[in-house]
Amino acid sequence: MINPPHFTPQNTGWIEVIAGCMFSGKTEELIRRLRRAEIAKQRVMIFKPKIDNRYSEYEIVSHSEQSMKAVIVNSAQEIYEQAKDAEVIGIDEGQFFDDELVKVCNRLADEGKRVIVAGLDQDYKGEPFEPIPKLLAVAEYITKTLAICVVCGNPADRTQRKIATGERVLVGATDLYEARCRKCHYIPEG
Repeated sequence: MINPPHFTPQNTGWIEVIAGCMFSGKTEELIRRLRRAEIAKQRVMIFKPKIDNRYSEYEIVSHSEQSMKAVIVNSAQEIYEQAKDAEVIGIDEGQFFDDELVKVCNRLADEGKRVIVAGLDQDYKGEPFEPIPKLLAVAEYITKTLAICVVCGNPADRTQRKIATGERVLVGATDLYEARCRKCHYIPEG
């Protein structure tokens, strides 16, 4: 019997990417998948970049206040070094890592691990937010999440920055950002 392509791979590792704009449920979906792995008695480890301390210093936290304990790391290489005993590796806010994250995820998957990464695929200007686009290219499974545009109610795939600044990375939540559709999104001057 031939298995349909949506069946879970056996005896191999793989990469799953959950990408989308802010407020689209990326972390919520990551937590859902990781909790299911824990229920299945798989060894799970969760990582988040040190820069993301918005809701909790030692947990990944969704905007809907779901949370799980996480290991704080400064680099993707630290994930590789600490994930040796894990079967399932969750990584939140993948856009805050450099391109080394792609190599680390590939290496972990090559070693037979399930790697799930959540992150923004576009920055506040609507431009690709590396390394997530590179991860999308090598992932076996991709989920694109959408939010709801706060202006018109259409499906939103953009993150609108509410203040003018030229910095690409500005950590914040509803104080600095909101979800927008293609039509309502604009790049703030600055």
